[in-house]
Amino acid sequence: MSLWRARSNPLTWWWAMLTLVSGVNIALWFLLYRELHSQPVGSMQLMLLLCAAYVFGCAFRSVLPRADVQRICLFDTWWSSVLVGRSVATVAEVCFVVQWAIILHQLGTITGSETVLNVAWIIVPLILIAECFSWYAVLTTNFFYNAIENSLWAIAFFLVGIGLVRLLPEFHGPVHVVLLVSIAGIAAFLVTVDVPMYLGRWRTNLAEGNQLLGLFEGLRDVSTRWVRTHDIAHWKGELMWMALYFSGAVWASLALCVFYSLEGELPQYRTETAAISAPAPQVEAASAASKVRRSQAAVRATASPF
Repeated sequence: MSLWRARSNPLTWWWAMLTLVSGVNIALWFLLYRELHSQPVGSMQLMLLLCAAYVFGCAFRSVLPRADVQRICLFDTWWSSVLVGRSVATVAEVCFVVQWAIILHQLGTITGSETVLNVAWIIVPLILIAECFSWYAVLTTNFFYNAIENSLWAIAFFLVGIGLVRLLPEFHGPVHVVLLVSIAGIAAFLVTVDVPMYLGRWRTNLAEGNQLLGLFEGLRDVSTRWVRTHDIAHWKGELMWMALYFSGAVWASLALCVFYSLEGELPQYRTETAAISAPAPQVEAASAASKVRRSQAAVRATASPF
């Protein structure tokens, strides 16, 4: 039966919600691009490009949802294959963590915090390792490696949380509030939902004696086998994390672009103590660079086309 015709099936409404949210997220990205692409901030174009990869990647996964290890999907098409979906997910997730690294590097440079700068350099390699475990889990159908992958994500964002906590005494006002909200949300979902979920599935597979795949066998399997199912029982474990991930995480990516664009405004929200104790050359250099970029943007905006 067509998914569209099965209106009583909760999957129909779940998929419709994912699709609607993805459409709104894409519209928000285009709006941000129009407003921010000409901002005189060092890597603004790069931030928007990274955000686009995440927004559009998550939209693709929302419209064509699938569960990698189980090889199930909603629509019978090669685009729903695990090979395609996992490749899109890998690019999107790496882009998302690079966004965080850029933000932390920005804040670490403004405040002169070595802790924050070190975290910025650590989290990307950590997530690259996590993606390797993810691919191994998908190829072998072994949920244990999904648990390792998500544990590494939790560690990475725990480090991000440490960096943000280090920044709390540095700022007041809206920036301080943003840092607090970010700290409150970091790693909670991964620790409380994802990791226990995958460990539970791994134990179930062991108890049932399910046969695991070899790497080469798995590589062929992810590109040739996908099972369309509209049975809510098959999707029960995927509904919540996909709904949260394809909405909240994407909003975080969009918010990172907005925050990054405010580079020139951040120094005014520094606490008096932090501003006094901060290394003057770094603060002045950041301020001077911001002023130069703003001046260059103004010149380009008013320059004659002739």
